[in-house]
Amino acid sequence: MTRYRAVLFDLLTAVLDSWSLWDAAAGSSEIGRRWRAAYLRRTYACGAYRPYETLVAEAAADANVDPGAVVQLERHWTSLVPWSGVQDTLTTLRATHQLAVVTNCSERLGHVAAEQVGVPFDVVVTAERAGFYKPDPRPYRMALDELGVDARDALFVAGSGYDLFGAAAVGLDTYWHNRIGLPAPQGAPAAMITSRAIEPLLTVVRL
Repeated sequence: MTRYRAVLFDLLTAVLDSWSLWDAAAGSSEIGRRWRAAYLRRTYACGAYRPYETLVAEAAADANVDPGAVVQLERHWTSLVPWSGVQDTLTTLRATHQLAVVTNCSERLGHVAAEQVGVPFDVVVTAERAGFYKPDPRPYRMALDELGVDARDALFVAGSGYDLFGAAAVGLDTYWHNRIGLPAPQGAPAAMITSRAIEPLLTVVRL
């Protein structure tokens, strides 16, 4: 018996450890975190799609990061790795649930990143294909439509607290896989569950 038919995932924070990649490209975790925070602010405030790579570069400028870091980030994009526990958890889920990605990324980089997870997804929705960045409701709705699942029958796994706004707007229950302990944005709806681990997700989908 399962509570949901499908599970949708944020990709670059909930499933993959993109933070380590940004830190390496920037030259230190302090600079990388500053750059990554600026990027999150830009993408989640963007609305209608602008090239993802442009936003990453603009965030670097916002955070006083060497422009060469942007080149390094893309050059090493295929070195993205899943957080520990992700592959086993998603492999188990895939046996009983449809899986989808809803990611604030370009088509090209989004699909490359999804391939690094090592578990196939039924649907991959990027901000570029949806025409809007999360937390606009349209990327989430596109994934639900392509899966053929109502929001009440799906669970969203957030990586950033900004996803809490978008998931709530379309009626999705949310499990916040807050691996690095990000603060919730002001006014964000509460997640059904917040955890720094992914494994409890298996229990949640079967409640």
